[in-house]
Amino acid sequence: MPALATGAGHEPEGDVSQCFQSVIFSSTHVCGLYELLAALPSQLQPHVKCSEDNTFLQDMFGERSLHSLVKIHERLQHYEESKPVPILERAAALACEVSDELEGKSASGDIKELLKLLAKPHVKSLLSVHDTVAQKKYDPDLPPLPEDIDDNEDSVKIIRLVKNKEPLGATIRRDEHTGATIVARIMRGGAADRSGLIHVGDELKEVNGIPVDDKKPEEIIRILAQSQGAITFKVVPGAKEEVPIKEPQMFVKSLFDYDPKEDKAIPCKEAGLAFKKGSILQIMSQDDATWWQAKHEGDTNPRAGLIPSKQFQERRLALQHPVMTLPSLRSSTRRSFTVTTQQRGTPDCVSLDDVAIDFAEETEEDADYSSRFHIAGFRRSFRLSRRDRKTNKSMYESKKSEMYDMADVPTYEEVVPYRRQNGSKYRLVVLVGPTGVGLSELKKKLLISDPQHFSVTIPHTSRAKKNQETDGVDYHFISKQLFETDIHNSKFIEYGEYKGNYYGTSLDSVRSVLSKKKVCLLDVQPHLLKHLRTAEFKPFVVFVKPPTLEKLRETRKNTKIISGKDDKDTSKTFTEEDFQEMLSTAQTMETQYGHLFEKVIVNDDLSVAFSELQLALKKVETETHWIPVNWTHS
Repeated sequence: MPALATGAGHEPEGDVSQCFQSVIFSSTHVCGLYELLAALPSQLQPHVKCSEDNTFLQDMFGERSLHSLVKIHERLQHYEESKPVPILERAAALACEVSDELEGKSASGDIKELLKLLAKPHVKSLLSVHDTVAQKKYDPDLPPLPEDIDDNEDSVKIIRLVKNKEPLGATIRRDEHTGATIVARIMRGGAADRSGLIHVGDELKEVNGIPVDDKKPEEIIRILAQSQGAITFKVVPGAKEEVPIKEPQMFVKSLFDYDPKEDKAIPCKEAGLAFKKGSILQIMSQDDATWWQAKHEGDTNPRAGLIPSKQFQERRLALQHPVMTLPSLRSSTRRSFTVTTQQRGTPDCVSLDDVAIDFAEETEEDADYSSRFHIAGFRRSFRLSRRDRKTNKSMYESKKSEMYDMADVPTYEEVVPYRRQNGSKYRLVVLVGPTGVGLSELKKKLLISDPQHFSVTIPHTSRAKKNQETDGVDYHFISKQLFETDIHNSKFIEYGEYKGNYYGTSLDSVRSVLSKKKVCLLDVQPHLLKHLRTAEFKPFVVFVKPPTLEKLRETRKNTKIISGKDDKDTSKTFTEEDFQEMLSTAQTMETQYGHLFEKVIVNDDLSVAFSELQLALKKVETETHWIPVNWTHS
């Protein structure tokens, strides 16, 4: 059906998923039929002269499918014989008669209690309901089989179905060449699929005796919708299909929102399955290269729905619009970055306790909303300046073009359930968010809450070590030549240059934290996420989102932040421009990279956001969740 799905001149499919129940009829009643058939070959043995006849009988009566059919017949027969029937159909009337009869008797204690019981409204209601159920007939009222079947038409099937609350799970279309009404697809797990009575390619000839040769699929659906009780289909079987091979169980995480009602390309909107970004879907069938069949993971409804295939969705998304980029977050060159301190006058004087390495920003990224002053001691990432975003580089950007991002079209990602085993390394925790949203404050609170459990990376630098500094504590001090060699060998996640010296965050620094059985906290630019998403790190990505503009004004109006503008340490408050840029950048991040975020936290209150982050990280460490299937091949 690929051509149909893309609108290449085919009639759309009509959903015949009215509510049906397949009915199996028993025309004979033979007790012990299975035993009789099993004994027949030996009973007929003396009368069979030809060895070929004997072989034929043995093969026929030994056929497994025949044995299965007979067993089904006997099970149904046993059910009909044993199904319960009401002993009495007029219990309410009998209760009234008993009450009238007892009224004239001597008023003993038992009689009074019985009369009082029979007079209770609840008992009367219960007896009334019993009578209603007892008098109702639940067997379907089936019409007789058609008598005008052409004897020469031996390939015609007569299928009777009874409406109930379950959809049939089949769609029909009109063949553009022959005009015939064809069963277009059978939805996996639906009533039609489970019954095995209707197959893809079957030609529909009549519905309740009404010929459908000259009717459109919409008209046929209207006939079905207006029908009550049993419905009889007359169909010509299509080409006999081979028994389908059971497909392996496959789960995917959806990376986009989908509403079949808004999809003009879907062959049947009613058969579509709606889902949201982040939904886990179980793929039931990929027989159609354009339209897969899927259902929501954990859904008790067995019937699948149509979703666009990965290839089809990638193709049409790429044609609809190119992927947006973040020019304010992506750059290929840079000339300098500043080192900001809280109280020291010398920019080069850096300490793990009170300093943040950062690109010169008119507005520093994070602020302590409780103390109303910037806390920078736990900041270990390299950010671009609004004023001079020129030379921040990642370990990949030196080798790969920015068009690498343009080729990424989020559709589906195959996933598997995963639970961290005791003693194994923790997942890398990556925080992402716009400047000023509070990433450093959340990291700081995590580190203070449990310094034995959480840690941050120690950056590398090519500058000389100061007297008060310790190698491996404040920085990893290496030569400029070695730093450039490591850059060439793609050992840095990101790096920058200031006054002729390099500063950067290396992959080995992340590995060092994880090897100590600690949770490594890292905040990076979102375009680096895809390169960190490996089986080694299994990153859990948290997007910290700013609140509304009104809430920003309320919570950050008196917050002091540090600015490295003009290489001087000054504090300033947030401006309206800062708020607007924060919101704009957050929106762009979420639009372009939202499919990589596993948790979104709105930081309108730091304490609440911290508690939400703590709970999310606890669940990641202790509960089962879904990860990309390629992360299991480490």
